[in-house]
Amino acid sequence: MSALSPETLVALGGIADHQRLRTSRIASVLGNRLGSSALDYAVAHHLLEGAEHAARARDADRLDWYRNATVRDLTHLSAGPHIVLSPRPGDLLRSEISETAYYLVGPDTSPASPEARDLVRAALASATEHGFGTLLTQHAPVICLLNRRRLDETLHSWALTRLPGTVFTDYTDHPEVLARDMIHESAHNWLNDALTSHGVHLPADVTFFSPWRGTQRPVYGFLHACWAFSLTVLYARQARRSAKGAVASFLDAHLRQQEGQFASALDSLAAALSYVSADALRDRVSRGVGKAVDSA
Repeated sequence: MSALSPETLVALGGIADHQRLRTSRIASVLGNRLGSSALDYAVAHHLLEGAEHAARARDADRLDWYRNATVRDLTHLSAGPHIVLSPRPGDLLRSEISETAYYLVGPDTSPASPEARDLVRAALASATEHGFGTLLTQHAPVICLLNRRRLDETLHSWALTRLPGTVFTDYTDHPEVLARDMIHESAHNWLNDALTSHGVHLPADVTFFSPWRGTQRPVYGFLHACWAFSLTVLYARQARRSAKGAVASFLDAHLRQQEGQFASALDSLAAALSYVSADALRDRVSRGVGKAVDSA
């Protein structure tokens, strides 16, 4: 791997094939005609979960929609190659698939506001400018905006293994902040797909101290944190060069904080990576973290 750019880091063979195969299997279960894009992959999981919810609720009309819908039925929600969702708090779901709230696209999903879609477009443009366009296209094709916050408020974001390709995130009025958080969550989605497509099984009983959580974490959680935060550092370092005012201060604070976190995590990284059986994947994570801690 010669050039160490974000695009190169995430260009890992096997992931696209895994996404296509998984989408095809879901389409077979539902009996519909999904395509083979990353957006189809993300939407397929929404349709599968939605169909299960509808079946349990004995809602025949809703089940029929989930079994027949395709990406073409969701064009009113799109912003380029992405779908942008902005559900009301009361529309969020909680169930056994997630400890945190989530949202499923459905027949009654309304488009996000023009302002929200413009913010997402600006965030995507910033991410793309700094080398993260492919990551977001392939691993965050569905973007779910949650709560609007100020820069000085805590921002929450997450991704779910049962909804790959979807990111859930609070947001501010600043595209660079949204780009940072979308990159973080899409990094989690990427690593999940990479582990699955390369047949990597991590032990649940081996733990390492995670400075991001302040506690012992299984190998899986520790490596996820190292990878996702390394990509936010690579993005923030580039975005900071043209940022001004409050956003510049925000990115500076993020970089300072991550410098301290990585300083505490680095001693455990090699040991944690020894459990990753796929050489190419182990190399990507190692190089990504190495680049992040290199302040040059």
